[in-house]
Amino acid sequence: MFWDKVAVLYDFVERLLNGKVYRETGRAVAEHISFDDHVLECACGTGAISVCVAPVCARLTATDFSKEMLKQVARRAKRFPNMEVAFADITNLHFGDNRFDKVIAGNVIHLLDNPNGAIAELVRICKPGGKVIVPTYINMTDGKTGKIASLFGKAGAGFKRQFDFESYKNFFIEAGYKDVTFRVVDGRMPCAIAVIKKN
Repeated sequence: MFWDKVAVLYDFVERLLNGKVYRETGRAVAEHISFDDHVLECACGTGAISVCVAPVCARLTATDFSKEMLKQVARRAKRFPNMEVAFADITNLHFGDNRFDKVIAGNVIHLLDNPNGAIAELVRICKPGGKVIVPTYINMTDGKTGKIASLFGKAGAGFKRQFDFESYKNFFIEAGYKDVTFRVVDGRMPCAIAVIKKN
């Protein structure tokens, strides 16, 4: 698996190529978290968002499909007694309905064969009144793939789709989500953060 192979170098490459966005996305996500929240994070990778969320929530369950990525995030989790790390498949989560106050899935939906199904899973396990927070790199500009996205693609990242800001917003609208807000963390490869409020 590509993500197992790159896990050890992933943070270094992200910081080198897109450091500002890599750092600030976690901080932007953490603004939606409350101290009494039980949070699920899917596709946590090496934990760039996790380390921003763990200090401001009651409990964080950080999950990923890559076992090597989980090894990286487990090292970071040692600092946070309220954080646990577990294997999970975002397209078929083993958690019950309405379980988490906030659910996060960072930079993953553009890699999935069925992103709509994954979003539906995230909404399913989120409590009514909670939020599903979905940061995703905007890797298209003027209809062309950006340079950083192109590098990852050539390395084997396996993008299934690519977004600019308008197509990202339309993805959620077309899927039927009405109560969604958006924010962009700007940088070399910007990150659009969609926040679905579950009614």
